[in-house]
Amino acid sequence: MLSAQRIGQKTIAGQEQSRSAFEQDCDRIIFSHPFRRLQDKTQVHPLPEHDFVHTRLTHSLEVSSVGRSLGRKTGEVILERNAVLARHYSLFDFGAIVAAASLAHDLGNPPFGHAGENAISDFFLQHPAGQRFRSHVTDAEWEDLINFEGNAQGFRILNQNRFGLKLTAATLGAFTKYPCPAFFQARDKSKRSQKKFGFFQSEKPAFADIAAILNLTATSSESWCRHPLAFLVEAADDICYSIIDLEDGCSLGLVTYQEAKDLFEGVISKGSAKLGKLEQLTSRDEKIGFLRALAIGDLTAECAEIFLDNEQAILNGSFDASLVEFCSRRQALKEIIRISVEKIYKSRNVVEIEAAGHEVLPGILEEFVATGVSMMQGSTSRKYRNLQLLLPVHAVTAISDRPGDTYHMLRQVVDFVSGLTDKHALSLFRKIKGIA
Repeated sequence: MLSAQRIGQKTIAGQEQSRSAFEQDCDRIIFSHPFRRLQDKTQVHPLPEHDFVHTRLTHSLEVSSVGRSLGRKTGEVILERNAVLARHYSLFDFGAIVAAASLAHDLGNPPFGHAGENAISDFFLQHPAGQRFRSHVTDAEWEDLINFEGNAQGFRILNQNRFGLKLTAATLGAFTKYPCPAFFQARDKSKRSQKKFGFFQSEKPAFADIAAILNLTATSSESWCRHPLAFLVEAADDICYSIIDLEDGCSLGLVTYQEAKDLFEGVISKGSAKLGKLEQLTSRDEKIGFLRALAIGDLTAECAEIFLDNEQAILNGSFDASLVEFCSRRQALKEIIRISVEKIYKSRNVVEIEAAGHEVLPGILEEFVATGVSMMQGSTSRKYRNLQLLLPVHAVTAISDRPGDTYHMLRQVVDFVSGLTDKHALSLFRKIKGIA
């Protein structure tokens, strides 16, 4: 489960004196093109003008930081419990695996956040230009198209040779929170690992190879138990989005300071001596930042304890839930999420831009899917020859190499559209529609 083997390579990744294979994974992700694009992708507040509000990039960096702490805290104890592992690995290896997977956890998210995921799905489910492909793909492929999933798109990105990532099996395993496909009739959504799906049909063989390397337990012919460290990646994300979205909401004036303070204190350990320092701070932002740090610290420590208490159940697959669900302060967290939904996620500026996303992404998809069809049919239409020039060269080559594969063509177009940043999507839509 801690294999440093890189996919597509028969030998185990070499260890540099200064960097482990897992630390190399972190560096490869940070310097990759898909990671750089996260700086202009929506977290909660689309196209933010406020310089404090988080984007997908800052969110991913923070999740990685929490993930590294979780990995090291749990790794230290696991190595004390297992002398054989301790001869080959350090607590820093555990931290680096979780940190790398956490860095990559949002790589597959499209423009406009979760609204973008829905917009891409709705194009195939409801738009005539998308519905026409139902009879041209298999049932399993259609499920992929009408249920766009950022986690599966992220796994696809990590396994594309053109980005040169070639991550270790351990990092890819920890990345995959949902080790099952979209078309999965035996799905049990009461299990955390099957709440969503983690790979498309196009990457199903790749995940099967990874599962074999990591010796993951199969739960059916096409689903597996989670990699244990995936629970820590999920916990890092759960901690950060719930706590930091509230911090952003306070910064933007959507939640009052007193409301945010009360909510944060509900998460922080009772009687924490550190809370006494709060009144020594002067600005509201300093105070909220201090409370946020205490809340994240306490939740991180408790999630590490929960993981270690359930280590054997996690290893044998009988534990299949979010670590945060077992926190002693889970009710306080639920209250934070309730207030966030009511006052932050449904705020006017968020709703307005998300609504625009439902117009922009289907509009771009309609034009470029038609371009893909024209390429497959050998059309000489000037319009589609011009649009073809706007597609990435690798997408044009991939479509041309498999002219009879409709699903493959659609995947290439969805790759292009989902990979756009918020501003690029908006600009491209305006230009190809003649608005700007």
